[in-house]
Amino acid sequence: MNLFGPSPRFGGPRGFIPAYLGLGLEELRRRAQEAVEGLGRCRACPRNCDVNRLEDRWSACKTGRHAVVTSAFPHLGEEDCLRGRAGSGTVFFGHCNLRCVFCQNFDISQGLRPRTPGTPPEALADIFLRLQDMGCHNINFVTPEHVVPQVLEALALAADGGLRLPLVYNTSAYDSLESLRLLDGIVDIYMPDLKLFDKALSRRYLKAEDYPEVAKAALREMHRQVGPLEVGGDGLARRGVLIRHLVMPGLPQETQAILEWIFRELGPDTYVNVMAQYRPGGRVTPDQHPELNRALGHSEYLAALDFATDLGLTRLDRR
Repeated sequence: MNLFGPSPRFGGPRGFIPAYLGLGLEELRRRAQEAVEGLGRCRACPRNCDVNRLEDRWSACKTGRHAVVTSAFPHLGEEDCLRGRAGSGTVFFGHCNLRCVFCQNFDISQGLRPRTPGTPPEALADIFLRLQDMGCHNINFVTPEHVVPQVLEALALAADGGLRLPLVYNTSAYDSLESLRLLDGIVDIYMPDLKLFDKALSRRYLKAEDYPEVAKAALREMHRQVGPLEVGGDGLARRGVLIRHLVMPGLPQETQAILEWIFRELGPDTYVNVMAQYRPGGRVTPDQHPELNRALGHSEYLAALDFATDLGLTRLDRR
């Protein structure tokens, strides 16, 4: 049986069977049902709000029964192993369970009004399939921590409709272990963004004092599920963990603590993208958080790369 079926526009890795297809449609539907039922007392993320989102109520994430999709398109700005030639099929979800003061997607993560119209599962599944038809190499869920049930619900429909691309879970790492359990055997590539490891800084800049411990537990579970990143001969990622870390101005100790933890806990072959894209955004102004109100210095970024290399991390993104 050909699991892929005919598709002249198929952009996924040739011969690769995504994890969710190996899991089977019946189990995928069961996971989706369990996740959606959990929305009745929502604990989909570490906020554990216990609100009934099935009745379209909301709390920390400002998202009710249906996920809010702000955009979906072939993204050519992701890592080379994700974007390939045709792009990563990114689906940007609105709202967020963090409140990062420096968020560079502030308009969709915190600026959207509650009760922004959501996307029903059938429409969300159609988005996945349309991205596949456009030739994208994968489906890339951006900020999905608070909408895991809705993603699973739509994924079951899309898989039944012919979806066969690898899945990228593009997250802040503020994920619940319960949601990650439901994703075990479904997600091919986890792409967590490790932010800060100091509790006081996490409380100040992320509005989540428990972020460091939550993120560490989430990364351990992601790594247990899929291991180090595997890249095929075509240069496209197949399976594994790809970690991002945005270097922050004036906080070299945070970068060092995060890189040391990755090396010690996950190993030197962990694929890490040390990023220099920080710029003032969100709530960072000369009056609010002025210490962050500057661009990252080139010397600061080079120092971060040197530290990672000296530490012994062998798979740094060099794009």
